Amino acid sequence: MAARRNGLDDLDRRLLHLIRERPRTGLLEIARLLGVARGTVQARLDRMVADGVITDFGPNLSPRALGYVVQAFTTLQVEQISRADISAALEAIPEVLEAHIVTGPGDVWCRIVGRDHEHIQEIIDQTLTIPGVRRSSTVITLSTVVPHRVQPLADISD
Repeated sequence: MAARRNGLDDLDRRLLHLIRERPRTGLLEIARLLGVARGTVQARLDRMVADGVITDFGPNLSPRALGYVVQAFTTLQVEQISRADISAALEAIPEVLEAHIVTGPGDVWCRIVGRDHEHIQEIIDQTLTIPGVRRSSTVITLSTVVPHRVQPLADISD
């Protein structure tokens, strides 16, 4: 189910901030900090999960801390009929962090990571062996100025 843009109130936003800032805090402590009952916190979390607002409670991992210090974006030109097979093949490559079908001059956009530039080349070469992938264009990330984030969208209030 898609998230409801106007489905968050001030308590929901405060709850989301708190669990992002202190992810290991228990529900009872969260309730105390927010000044509400534990059941209210649990009900709000359950609703946001059911609505698709909260998609994950797992830890966010750092590719850099895991030894993958180079990040790149590669655009693949593909045979359209092969998209499902290409998607499955990309998902099998651990260094492909995400892949999106896009509009514009390319067909599939991928964010990849590698231990070094040579490893990035190996990953690109691996993607080029996937049946249906015709060519690639890749750029190396120098720095991240805005990391992946979603919280600011939840903070928008009407």
